[in-house]
Amino acid sequence: MDLIIILASGVATGTVLLYATVGEAFAERSGILNLGVEGMMLIGAMSAYRVAATYDSAWLGLLAAMLAAGLISQVHAFIAITLQADQVISGLALNFLATGISLVLGEGLTSLRDVVPHLPKFTIPGLAQIPWLGRIFFNNQSIMVYIGFVFVPLAWYYINRTRPGMHLRSVGEYPAAADTLGIRVYIIRHFYVFVGGVLAGLAGATISLSISPGWFGELTTAGQGWIAVGLVIFAQWNPIRAAFGAYSFGALRRLVLDIQVPQKLFGLANPFFFNPHNAFFLKMLPFAFTIIVLVIGSREANRKRIGTPAALGLPYIRGQRGL
Repeated sequence: MDLIIILASGVATGTVLLYATVGEAFAERSGILNLGVEGMMLIGAMSAYRVAATYDSAWLGLLAAMLAAGLISQVHAFIAITLQADQVISGLALNFLATGISLVLGEGLTSLRDVVPHLPKFTIPGLAQIPWLGRIFFNNQSIMVYIGFVFVPLAWYYINRTRPGMHLRSVGEYPAAADTLGIRVYIIRHFYVFVGGVLAGLAGATISLSISPGWFGELTTAGQGWIAVGLVIFAQWNPIRAAFGAYSFGALRRLVLDIQVPQKLFGLANPFFFNPHNAFFLKMLPFAFTIIVLVIGSREANRKRIGTPAALGLPYIRGQRGL
């Protein structure tokens, strides 16, 4: 078992979680909980795969994924913001809708595996020669990984050090006060739900065009959208913490695969992990993690302690007292 290979793989697969998690963090910072991340990622993966195969351009596929997921996110935005319906139910409905659409429109796409262009992978000279860190972060990684390195600090700076970021935080904390200052609460919430959809689509496209190119099906996202929802709470809505959680979880997923093969576990037999029934147990862990984090984050005392946006999940009605 090569620790560097596991960590490098964690960075690659964790990039998918990174984009989805930061996208959901933007939406939740505005006060909107969107549980449809998994479905939006699948829409993105399908759109990227089909468009890339049709027009022989991975970059065009990437743009199509972001646009498709962003547009379908507005279904949730309309129901949760305009109609002021329950955000949990609306998000789950969006997840079912997006998943169904992606599977219908994506039927048979795997047959195009030979004509689907992939996003490039390359090594960064100089940085790749840094002991340990170079092989993990800069050696033969996808361009989406390198974009993620730049995206994280920019997202943090945007949220915490810019005027639009201040408006975003104010709408998620106290929308009534923001409204009295002339900040357009409804428009801002619609916009950041769209941003969350765009980044979820980007995450899905990263899977189908970079991490697992040449294949599309109902297991393409494999529950990563649900993991992203849990990671938002774990990261306390902070993009830098989200990156740490995403890369760590990516490495853990790779480790789970390796420890199921006895000869890879330091040459020692490990019947517990090799047992097929236990393998299914390990695959269940991401969903268990999401449920546990959501339960912990839903408790009022914990919400205040971890810095949950005060208006998260609450519809804003102009003129109503309170949030």
